[in-house]
Amino acid sequence: MSDFPEFTVRVDQNPYLPAGGREMHAIVSVEARSSGGPGPVAAAAGRAPAAEIIMIDTSGSMSYRGKMAAAKRAARAAVNVLRDGVHFAVVAGANRPRMVYPQGERLVRADAASRRGAVDAVGRLEAAGGTAIGSWLRLADRLFTGHDAVAEGAVKHAILLTDGKNQHESDEELDAALRLCAGRFLCDARGVGTDWDVAELRKITSALLGGFLDVPDPADLEADFLAMTRAAMGKQVADVALRVWTPQQARLRFIKQMVPAVEDLTGRRSESGAQTGDYPLGAWGEENREYHLCVEVQPGDVGRQMRAAWVKLVAGDQVLASGNVIAEWTDDEARSTRINGRVAHHTGQSELAEAIQQGLEARREGDEDTATARLGRAVVLAREVGNQQISGLLDKVVDVVDPARGTVRLKRDVAKADEMSLDTRSVRTVRTRHGDEAGG
Repeated sequence: MSDFPEFTVRVDQNPYLPAGGREMHAIVSVEARSSGGPGPVAAAAGRAPAAEIIMIDTSGSMSYRGKMAAAKRAARAAVNVLRDGVHFAVVAGANRPRMVYPQGERLVRADAASRRGAVDAVGRLEAAGGTAIGSWLRLADRLFTGHDAVAEGAVKHAILLTDGKNQHESDEELDAALRLCAGRFLCDARGVGTDWDVAELRKITSALLGGFLDVPDPADLEADFLAMTRAAMGKQVADVALRVWTPQQARLRFIKQMVPAVEDLTGRRSESGAQTGDYPLGAWGEENREYHLCVEVQPGDVGRQMRAAWVKLVAGDQVLASGNVIAEWTDDEARSTRINGRVAHHTGQSELAEAIQQGLEARREGDEDTATARLGRAVVLAREVGNQQISGLLDKVVDVVDPARGTVRLKRDVAKADEMSLDTRSVRTVRTRHGDEAGG
């Protein structure tokens, strides 16, 4: 336990329900800080053993617009910040994946010599072939699971870069690969250029508990790979879960990650006890994340108070932190109608992501009325939650006539990169301060 960071759980809610009320919302904020105190020495002492696989798209389309050269620079930069002792590999992805470094299906321990060997091997990469991402993931899984030197409890993380759609295998093959790999390693992905599929990378990283972003300019890949690799090297606990207990005759309607990005975790429940389910959160370092829970309870008498949910953060059998969601029935209308500011903020951010994705889909299908209505609603919501980045991206897709009312006109000429950025970043959220209870 001493090697783990110190976790804290905070619950924000309005606990009061009106007579007959059933639905309780709460925001669960989880923060992890190094148990040794601040500073790089303490952080290094608490790092979990790790394995890292870097998967680079080497299909023929990577030879255009400087993408292959930029991918090589990014991969070399990532290799050079792997800490000593981490087991790693570099994989080239095309119709079939192949080992770039080391030779043979294995991982190698990072040290000065192996990093130098990997950098040299990456420099010899050439672009040719197609794209079959499921086969890349299957190779990564074999490397992670078949390497005896990877310690139990190690953080297993992969980086995946692609510039195109998964054209050389079926959707069913990719889905089967994701089912195989889910829960076995984490994967962050990047799409470079504008020829890849946003929904495809969203599906991959959602299944593998990672994140994805667009990189329209290949020159930005190096800094992005450095950030991803450093974040992976800073993880201190490999597998953390949110364990939620609810009382009899109650049910958890949904649980969503809200910070750093919107991700619905409801369908990932695994039963872990009577009236208790675990929701996987992946690996943790020094960071904080926020979750929106909605619990439906049986109505109680006015004045009755009950625990609507008991939330625990667990790693294996260890409880790292816990918090309670409370419900209390009241006939005081002022109490029961007050909306907690953090609940309102995250409800707005969830609706914002949905409105953007629905609006862009309608626009692609030629349904201008629906696209205008949904993107107009997104303009209002982005303003309400203070998401200035999304507001700026919306301005590239619609002409805003009245931001308060959401009156917009669809732009006729929209750069594909701008549309993809809006779609990709629609789930990226902004935080509120813990003391901010605006609206409640």
